[in-house]
Amino acid sequence: MNVVHVSFSTEELSPNKQFDAWRGWFGTVFNAVIDEPEAGFVATCETWNFGGFGLSRVQAPRLQAIRSAGLIRQNPIDHWNIAVGRKRTAGEVGGHRAIDVPAGVPYVSSLGRTLTSARDDDERVQLYLPRDSFPELAAVLDGMDGRAIPGAMGQLLGDFLVLLARNAPACSGANAPALQSAVRGMVLACIAPSKDSAVQAATPIAVVRKDGVRKIIDQNLHRLAFGPDFLCREAGVSRSQLYRLLEAEGGVKNYIQRRRLKKCYSELSRGTNLRPIAAIGEEMGFADPSGFTRAFKKEFGMSPSEVRATQSMHSMSSLNPQGLPRQRINGLRDILEKMA
Repeated sequence: MNVVHVSFSTEELSPNKQFDAWRGWFGTVFNAVIDEPEAGFVATCETWNFGGFGLSRVQAPRLQAIRSAGLIRQNPIDHWNIAVGRKRTAGEVGGHRAIDVPAGVPYVSSLGRTLTSARDDDERVQLYLPRDSFPELAAVLDGMDGRAIPGAMGQLLGDFLVLLARNAPACSGANAPALQSAVRGMVLACIAPSKDSAVQAATPIAVVRKDGVRKIIDQNLHRLAFGPDFLCREAGVSRSQLYRLLEAEGGVKNYIQRRRLKKCYSELSRGTNLRPIAAIGEEMGFADPSGFTRAFKKEFGMSPSEVRATQSMHSMSSLNPQGLPRQRINGLRDILEKMA
């Protein structure tokens, strides 16, 4: 495949439109908050999609970036993100654990969990790793979620990411498989030896198995009916193992329904998806429209029509990244979703 490079800047927009354009670019991936939105916000973001992973280099003024529960529902991408900046990062992950990352130290977060981070005017590199492309990293990265990678190995990984971003413009599609292999090896080499208690407490086999079950469920959401027997057969686990893996999620049936509802929420949040609400629900296994509406509202506190109406209002009032007619790639969400 070809390496897809997208460059976005607010520099040529009028100051009162710059911050809206920036927020439009990051869309449902991150929200941004600043003190004086009307005062101007000159920022740039270069992003490369290497097929199996992505890389961004961002230069932006002081801001607070937020990945809220609402954004996770709208856009349930759960890629891992390894970021390194030139300035200190402070915030909170998962709604309860504080983070305080020194300048030049990489840290790990999952787009599947809430995150709030604040930093001064900064240039940072962000590595996006889709779970389906790097299943062998599941236990390592989940164990480090919301944590910095300190010491010499953290410095090595940070230097690697900066060097990768510096050389990304010269990379072609032919380099992509070798780069993916290099990224996998570097992440394992720098994070796996960590003595962090969270990593030591992780159960790699269970994490990998649960991630495999999640992948199978997401690939079969359109099936009218599938349950424990199907999942056990496809994932190669026993029924008791499956129940243990999903016990914290409320059980197999509840987990499948929540994945289906999240997919419906994501589709209804797309301004380009104009299909009838009942058709979207039926495709995800909800044959009864009224039952679908009840389950959806119980899960999200809003009806499907309210979610669609809210998104339509947002689409009409928001600028696209360039303040121009919408193009094929409208923002970071589109790039992340195109990664294998």
